[in-house]
Amino acid sequence: MLEEASQLENIEVFTPWGVSVGFITSLEVDDEKGEITSLFLEETNEKLVEDGSSILIPFRWVQAVGDVVILRYFPQDIPIRSIEEQGPMAYGY
Repeated sequence: MLEEASQLENIEVFTPWGVSVGFITSLEVDDEKGEITSLFLEETNEKLVEDGSSILIPFRWVQAVGDVVILRYFPQDIPIRSIEEQGPMAYGY
């Protein structure tokens, strides 16, 4: 599972309407369930995320995974928090 999950790093993530959100740089995994819980994105699109800040998004927003990741949902307004404020409960949990 972790080997497969690590293959997601550096993959580009797109909104349901085909706009690039950013690139996956790391994953949050629930070790007990063996499931990915969140994707950490960097180099985000400044038109979607204020100042191109890094964001943590829940994996349940993912619709499809292949050469790219396509989201089933992406909010109009992403709350921006500093890295210190983020943590496992950030963004949609």
